[in-house]
Amino acid sequence: MTMARLKHHLIPRLSTRQFGFMPQRSTEDSLYILMQHIKSKLNEKKIVTLISLDIEGAFDSAWWPAIRTRLAEEKCPIVLRKVVDSYLCDRKVKVRFAGEECNKTTTKGCVQGSIGGPVLWNLILDPLLRTLGDSGAYCQAFADDVVIVCDGERATEIEREANAILELVRAWGVDNKLKFAPHKTMAMVITKKLKYDTPRLTMGGTAIKMVNEIKILGVTIDAGLTFNAHVANVCRKAINIHKQLAKAAKTSWGLHPEVIRVIYVATVEPIILYAASVWAPAVSKLCVMRQLATVQRGIAQKLCKAYRTVSLNAALVLAGILPLDLRVREAALLYEAKRGIPQPILGGWEVERMASALEAPHPAERRELELVSLANREEVDANSNFAVRIFTDGSKIEGKVGAALSIWNGESETKTLKLALPSFCTVYQAELLALSRATGVILGQKAATFGIYSDSMAALLTIKNHGCLHPLAVEARSNLAALSRQGKVVRLFWIKAHVGLEGNERADGLAKEAALKSKRKPDYDLCPVSFVRRSIRLATLDEWNRRYMSGETAAVTKLFFPNAVAAYRIVRKLETTNIRTQFMTGHGGFSEYLERFRCKDNPSCICDPNARETVPHVLLECPVFDQERVQLEIEIGTKLEKHNIKDLMSGKHRDRFLQYCELITRKVIVRNKT
Repeated sequence: MTMARLKHHLIPRLSTRQFGFMPQRSTEDSLYILMQHIKSKLNEKKIVTLISLDIEGAFDSAWWPAIRTRLAEEKCPIVLRKVVDSYLCDRKVKVRFAGEECNKTTTKGCVQGSIGGPVLWNLILDPLLRTLGDSGAYCQAFADDVVIVCDGERATEIEREANAILELVRAWGVDNKLKFAPHKTMAMVITKKLKYDTPRLTMGGTAIKMVNEIKILGVTIDAGLTFNAHVANVCRKAINIHKQLAKAAKTSWGLHPEVIRVIYVATVEPIILYAASVWAPAVSKLCVMRQLATVQRGIAQKLCKAYRTVSLNAALVLAGILPLDLRVREAALLYEAKRGIPQPILGGWEVERMASALEAPHPAERRELELVSLANREEVDANSNFAVRIFTDGSKIEGKVGAALSIWNGESETKTLKLALPSFCTVYQAELLALSRATGVILGQKAATFGIYSDSMAALLTIKNHGCLHPLAVEARSNLAALSRQGKVVRLFWIKAHVGLEGNERADGLAKEAALKSKRKPDYDLCPVSFVRRSIRLATLDEWNRRYMSGETAAVTKLFFPNAVAAYRIVRKLETTNIRTQFMTGHGGFSEYLERFRCKDNPSCICDPNARETVPHVLLECPVFDQERVQLEIEIGTKLEKHNIKDLMSGKHRDRFLQYCELITRKVIVRNKT
């Protein structure tokens, strides 16, 4: 609780250029803003110099007198300062080695892994960030990783400015017992100019090394902003994971495809997609697309138990995973949408964003909200002795969304309120809106006791959780705090839906009416992230489908799945087996395939020396399997032809058709083995 109060006091005062251990800021935020600044300067045709500073033993070197001074400068309450003084007082370092023990008093260091260490470090570093900002230089930090960006028309201009800043940094470090390591500090020139001089930078008399690549927060930034080196690095990591999978997952034995899928989603994709918004433009380059395809092809083949000769096009469709370059673009678009950057795909609608954590109430003012679950009518009746009862509900019907309040005084309904939302909103949003408006309605009531009843446990728990910053939940908690200060008693209750409770049924009916009949302007129209994600995914699927259909590979797979979007919905419902993959790709125990790799003398079928033994031939034409084919046609009530295979894969006879395909494929494989 002490650290929560300390954070509440300090964090709003700290520089916005600090991204580490700050609420609602991340490494991707830091990198994205840095790259946007660099790109803006390049568009102004400036020469940009990026400097990455290194602090030796940063957390271990945090000087305690500096911490105490900073707490006083920020006018931290005396009570909290005394707690921190107590925390830093009389601390010793104990070392045991070779049977001996040594104790030494220490006056520096933020305990790594502690709750307060990051806050105290940010407190120490804050004056440097503010000083650099006042000097006109662009700077930012993520914990102890500090980056400075200098720009100018000429190298001499940058050299003069940057060296003055580096001297300022060194002097600040001396004053605060922190040592900047010039031999580990690196600088890089970024420019669109063909001819330019390289600035000569020094810190404390030591020359700063000029490089062509700098790794910042896990992303390798190169002088040309091509991000080729970064892509190569992440692809190398992902390929190493594939090499491990290759040992434990073969076409006919090994790890289950779902286990491989979990490994792919939990390890490979996060490695590739990290900070996608920073380097996403690079995926439009053919060389980058090829590297990503190389990573994904092997894993997709493992997922669908295919042979190594199966094309990426076919493997992705049968594995049910999207191309990595499209996933990178998808992640970048979603990140930008969450930041409030307008996206054409949303048609001008604003995305719902979380409320600012900096505006959260003081920990001492956070009233613990009580939530009671009422399982039956008897319990509801026992908790109905309130002057005013408000039943809330949200509904989505026929693609339309609405919410409503039913206000009761005693046994009679006194007022209703219908709320309309756009069709892209969710029931969850509707439930939260109803609860938020219910707390607002109470503010204008003269009664002293109120009961709010909702059948949405998710919405109630969101309001109860002070850590959740959904704007509607924040509004509801603010209203409840105001009501508490007025001396009014408000209780939250969860009740079962559709069990005959009059107030709940009435609210449900009103919510449906609001959804279906409302013609007025929506009462709440912010896009949920789920809608944004779904819209981006639909655009991604369309692009993938265009590639798939126009591609020259996966001819056999297109017989079963001519449309990648339809396949994406179907393949996850199917059990992945080696046999199924063989007949869906044509890469398996068929004479045509075996002859290509010199495993058989000719590609002909036993039914006719002039007929090539391919998947379409054995499934649709080969007289050897007429009996099985006729039996299938009788059962499904239609003739088996090329043009209706796709319909069978999406229809009610899919399982029976797949059973037939597996039977024929097994017989062909056995025959060709002998």
